[in-house]
Amino acid sequence: MFELSESTLTVLLGTTATVAIAHALVGIDHSLPFIALARARRWTLRRTVAITAGCGVGHVASSVVIGGVGAVAGSTLESLAWIESARGEVAAALLIGCGLAYAAWTAWRLFRGRVHTHLHTHGDGTVHVHPHDHEGEHLHAHDVASSLTPWALFVVLLLGPCEPLIPLMVVPAMSQSWGVLVAVVGIFGLLTVGTMTLTVVVGYRGLDFLPGPRLMRFADPLAGLVMAASGAAVLFLGI
Repeated sequence: MFELSESTLTVLLGTTATVAIAHALVGIDHSLPFIALARARRWTLRRTVAITAGCGVGHVASSVVIGGVGAVAGSTLESLAWIESARGEVAAALLIGCGLAYAAWTAWRLFRGRVHTHLHTHGDGTVHVHPHDHEGEHLHAHDVASSLTPWALFVVLLLGPCEPLIPLMVVPAMSQSWGVLVAVVGIFGLLTVGTMTLTVVVGYRGLDFLPGPRLMRFADPLAGLVMAASGAAVLFLGI
């Protein structure tokens, strides 16, 4: 066991803060899916912030648990890094799958909901047409999707790793500086969730400047494609 010097502690905490912010900003899966789904599902800003923060807390907590269990079990940094990498691939694949499934399902609903006309002939010989769609028949399914999409994001983010956090936890764990370990986890978690939330708020408000009516018609399929693209960027580009 060794003691952390004041200079080492300063560098460690400063590095933790920097890495947490960069991790949340660079990881597009931490923000884009929330922005796209929030506007497609017409979530309020308050609900969007709550969902983003909740998913962020789960995202950080899962890596804290793995790091903590690994430290108690005496696992090496390499083995923990392998676990985090495997989790990352699974989470990215799930995000791709969920995004494509959501895009396909909502595109089918959009096609089914297209307005068409019915020809009506009355007994007196009067003929008229009126527009009709099937949107009302699918309201229940629509409500189910609204309730399931936040949970889908939560599960994906829960499985998604915070790779930079594990190495930052190793130094205080090796020195048995438990107060420092708590500080590292607290700073990383707070700044990760805060940066995620701020980025989502900026993106949410930024979409107000896009042409609303035309874009919103295809918002759901586009949101699914954004989710899938975010997962692909993580899986294949390492973003």
